[in-house]
Amino acid sequence: MPTLVKKIDALLPQTQCTQCGFAGCMPYAEAIATGEADINRCPPGGTAGVQALAALLHRPVVALDLTCGPHLPHRVAVIDEATCIGCAKCLKACPTDAIIGANKFMHTVIAELCTGCDLCIPPCPVDCIVMLEDANFPALTNKDVARDRFGFHQFRLARNVQERQTLLAEKERAVLGA
Repeated sequence: MPTLVKKIDALLPQTQCTQCGFAGCMPYAEAIATGEADINRCPPGGTAGVQALAALLHRPVVALDLTCGPHLPHRVAVIDEATCIGCAKCLKACPTDAIIGANKFMHTVIAELCTGCDLCIPPCPVDCIVMLEDANFPALTNKDVARDRFGFHQFRLARNVQERQTLLAEKERAVLGA
């Protein structure tokens, strides 16, 4: 099963967009492998993705499930630097850490690392992020890089939670011990 999951994951676009209803491409691959999800729930993969999964799994090709969203050309996030207030809400949302910046400083997107997932748009309070079609796709997109960056993003978020919990526990012990 793990080998099959890896083969399925290798066919997915690694946008980590969650449009399929799963927390990323790997959880979706696992659900496909166990029969919990159909092969047509990945809008970024489009019809070509469904066809590739059908061939791998010896299943019939089915139409893309449009309840997950339409297939769109690859797009990248662009931040209007004049409008950005530096709230940093988009940083945590970006599954590949393609957005750089700091709190109260302007942010920007590294286009080569942006998977076009749209996850940075909802948390932006000033609507300074737009998605533009990427004329360079797929030349600048590397699924392995996106997969690795997503893994590190997940690791970084978990590490930050652990560090915060440790810091709060130390403060609590200091207050109770004082």
